[in-house]
Amino acid sequence: MAWSCWARLCSREALSGRRSRGHRFTLYTQQRNGFKRGPQKTEPQKPDQETGSKPYKSSLSPPVQEAIFYTSSPSLKRLVKPFFFTIGFTGCAFGSAAIWQYEYLKSRVQNYFDEARADWMDKLRPQKNGDFRKQVNIWWNSLSEGQRTVTGIIAANVFVFCLWRIPSMQRTMITYFTSNPASRVLCSPMLLSTFSHFSLFHMAANMYVLWSFSSSIVSLLGREQFIAVYLSAGVISTFVSYVSKVTTGRFGPSLGASGAIMTVLAAVCTKMPEAKLAIILLPMFTFTAGNALKAIIAMDTAGLVLGWKFFDHAAHLGGALFGMWYVTYGHELIWKNREPLVKAWHEMRSKSRGKGGGGSH
Repeated sequence: MAWSCWARLCSREALSGRRSRGHRFTLYTQQRNGFKRGPQKTEPQKPDQETGSKPYKSSLSPPVQEAIFYTSSPSLKRLVKPFFFTIGFTGCAFGSAAIWQYEYLKSRVQNYFDEARADWMDKLRPQKNGDFRKQVNIWWNSLSEGQRTVTGIIAANVFVFCLWRIPSMQRTMITYFTSNPASRVLCSPMLLSTFSHFSLFHMAANMYVLWSFSSSIVSLLGREQFIAVYLSAGVISTFVSYVSKVTTGRFGPSLGASGAIMTVLAAVCTKMPEAKLAIILLPMFTFTAGNALKAIIAMDTAGLVLGWKFFDHAAHLGGALFGMWYVTYGHELIWKNREPLVKAWHEMRSKSRGKGGGGSH
C-alpha cells in the first residue's frame, strides 16, 4: 500500500453528465494505449464543488485516467462490507494457519523415515556434476527458513508486476489489484492489492525489506503464523486506508505491499528495539530498530495529518500499529488460543479416518 495513486478529474463534459445519475457514485476508468502518457490538456481543470472527492495523483501510479463522481458526501456505509471482510478474512487466515501447522507437524513425523531412506539412496547414486537441479537444491537449502517462506510471496509480487505490463490487462488490474473505497469492487482488492506494484523501484524496495526482515520475523512467529499475520496485515492496512479516504474525502486507488511489510518491520523492531539497522545506500549510518520505528511512525503521522500525497500514510500507520499490537498482545490473544480449533480439527480427521477404515472391512 506504499504509493497512493490518486484519481484525476475528467473533462467538464464528462462531469456534467453525472448530474442525472441520482445519489450513487460510479468509478470510470479510461484506458490509454499501452503505458504511454497521453497528451495533456492545456486548459486547467478545477474540481467540481459538488463532488466529495479531492483528486490527487502519484508519479508511480499506473498511467490510467480515472474520475470518481459523487452527488453527495460519501457515506460510512461504504465501510461496512470491508469491515466484515477484514474480520472474516483475518479469522480464516489464522484458523487456516493453525490447521496448516498441525498437518505439517503430523506429516513431518510420518515422513521422517521416508526422508532418511531417500537421503541414504541419494548417497548411493552417482553424483552428476553441473546438474542444474542439484545446484538449485543447494541454493534452496542454503536459505534460512524465513527466506524460503517469503520466496513465494516475492514470486507472487513479480507475477502481478508482469501482469501490469500487459496493456489489455490494465482495466482488470485497476479494478481488482488496486484498492479504492470508491470502486465498485471493495473486498477482493483489499488482499490482491497487497501483491500489486506498478513501479519496478516500488516493488524492488518492498521486496528487499521483506527479504531482509524475513529471517527475524519467521524466527519470532514461525512460518505458519507469519503467513497469517502477513496476509491479515495487508487487509487490515487497506481497511485503515479505506477509513482515512472516506473520512477525509481524498479518494483514489492504492497498491503495494508496504502496509503488510510495515507490520513485519514494526513487529521485529518492537521485539528487538536495540537491533542495529542501516539504510540501503548509506550502510555507514546505523541506528537502532526502536528509533527507526519511531521515525517511521512520526513521518507517516505527519503525512496523514498534512495530507501528503506520495505515500498511503494511513495504510502504513495501520500496518505498523497492527504489528506492534500483535507481538505485544495479539500473539497471546489469538495464536495461543488456537488449541480448541486444532482439537476440533483433529477429532474431525480422526472420525473421518475411522469411517474410512470401517468401510474397508
